[in-house]
Amino acid sequence: MKLRPSLCVASALAIAASSTAYAETTTLTIATVNNGDMIRMQGLTDDFTAQNPDIALEWVTLEENVLRQRVTQDIATKGGQFDVMTIGTYEVPIWGAQDWLVSLNDLPAEWDADDILPAIRGGLTVDGELYAAPFYGESSMVMYRTDLMEAAGLEMPDAPTWEFIGQAAEAMTDKDNEVYGICLRGKAGWGENMAFLTAMSNSFGARWFDESWTPQFDSEAWANTLNTYMNLMTNYGPPGASTNGFNENLSLFQQGKCGMWIDATVAASFVTNPDDSTVADKVGFALAPDNGLGKRGNWLWAWSLAIPAGSDATDAAKKFVAWATSKEYTALVAENEGWANVPPGTRTSLYENPAYTEAASFAEMTLGSINSADPTAPTVDPVPYTGVQFVAIPEFAGIATQVGQEMSAALAGQQTVEEALAKAQSITAEEMEAAGY
Repeated sequence: MKLRPSLCVASALAIAASSTAYAETTTLTIATVNNGDMIRMQGLTDDFTAQNPDIALEWVTLEENVLRQRVTQDIATKGGQFDVMTIGTYEVPIWGAQDWLVSLNDLPAEWDADDILPAIRGGLTVDGELYAAPFYGESSMVMYRTDLMEAAGLEMPDAPTWEFIGQAAEAMTDKDNEVYGICLRGKAGWGENMAFLTAMSNSFGARWFDESWTPQFDSEAWANTLNTYMNLMTNYGPPGASTNGFNENLSLFQQGKCGMWIDATVAASFVTNPDDSTVADKVGFALAPDNGLGKRGNWLWAWSLAIPAGSDATDAAKKFVAWATSKEYTALVAENEGWANVPPGTRTSLYENPAYTEAASFAEMTLGSINSADPTAPTVDPVPYTGVQFVAIPEFAGIATQVGQEMSAALAGQQTVEEALAKAQSITAEEMEAAGY
């Protein structure tokens, strides 16, 4: 039996429409890090695909070190393997200056670029072009035991000095009961002990390089930085500190073994979570210490979404980036997970929202810490680089990893402060000369 002409036409139109829809579907390949916030985002992307049925998402979720290796290789060769990349504040200015990233200056007006915290936005901007949209941001601050501080007869200032930190660390140390006045990163690595020491050194007036790119580890400011650090950790720190990084110190603090811990602001929600922390109701917060020189010892970081220049789906990628870093996404997380779990540290409006500030007791100090860091002018004296706890040049990760090993060896008692600094100076000078600086 033959179909009526009208049914034939209708069927043909339906098939054509279906074929067109299929042909117009754009698949975005997104490379991201396997942390909790990114996993949560993947679980909420039905909201995005409902709004954008012509865009499909394909995820490549990797451990941080593997992620860095994969995206760096792809971006440098413009391989086009990824359409959206999760990268850090270290990579953005380097890659943006090389024209390896797509500018995001044309994201929709409702995305509200002016709402991004200036300190975070500045670290993601090169020559007026925003090259990445921040998913969450952090600085570092002092987390401390309020009960131990009170028992010591001291009161933590909102903005302490390193001198006060030393006094408090001594007063709170009770090694017989495995309570240590201070816990700091000692594990070697550019993102471990050198992130902390570089940020700390800024407050002592130290620099990685002078304006001629000459290494400065032979300066008095670096000697003061490392001697202060060594005195704190040797006298008032936990045993085996040269192998302690973020996770190890978090565990010590949650067990009640640290009087103070200076580290990432994102740790605040962990140390105040009664399900994980034995001292959850005894934690206070303060800005990272300073020496009255105009710079505090805190860093600045953001995990951000960027679009590589090799992508052939930039329009669709921009839609996804705008969605994942929008105020609407924050509200979506709050609705599903509660306000305390929304991505922190990126937008001014979040810190003006009473629902968030009431849920997160650490919100105000986190914001103050972020705002006090300036990646465009991180040091007391002028420098030719940007970055607070890193130097935004391609060679830095390799150099700082080597330098971090020397600092860790000094903390382990394998060499003196003077020897560690002399080796750091030599390593850095040699690598920079080889790189053509």
